[in-house]
Amino acid sequence: MSRLTLEDLRKLRETQQKTMALRESEGKDVQIIIGMGTCGIAAGAKDTFSTMINTVAEKGLSNVMVRQTGCMGLCHSEPTVEVIVPDMPTIIYGNVTPEVARQIIENHVQKHQLLDGHICDRPAVDIIGK
Repeated sequence: MSRLTLEDLRKLRETQQKTMALRESEGKDVQIIIGMGTCGIAAGAKDTFSTMINTVAEKGLSNVMVRQTGCMGLCHSEPTVEVIVPDMPTIIYGNVTPEVARQIIENHVQKHQLLDGHICDRPAVDIIGK
């Protein structure tokens, strides 16, 4: 195994600081919450979480916070992701693979379009303003 240089360590620290900044809530109005209970992890939530973090960073979405939570109670639909975007209903998506995670960022977060094929929990019609 090769030794890390001081420059390697600085780059590693910078990368990790950027990743951790995505979990900060200050100044962010969009939240993406990944269910990371035992059932979620077994279903692939770690890959979903990593994809969300990487996609948000790649797209430079500084207003988006990505965090994790325990079980959401939707074990049959794991991995689950809750998305909170201003002026949109809060949505829980199920069976979120890394590819679906990228679609959530591109469509729901950026274009404000829902991904109907993966919605597990949708607010009642009387809650959604027309």
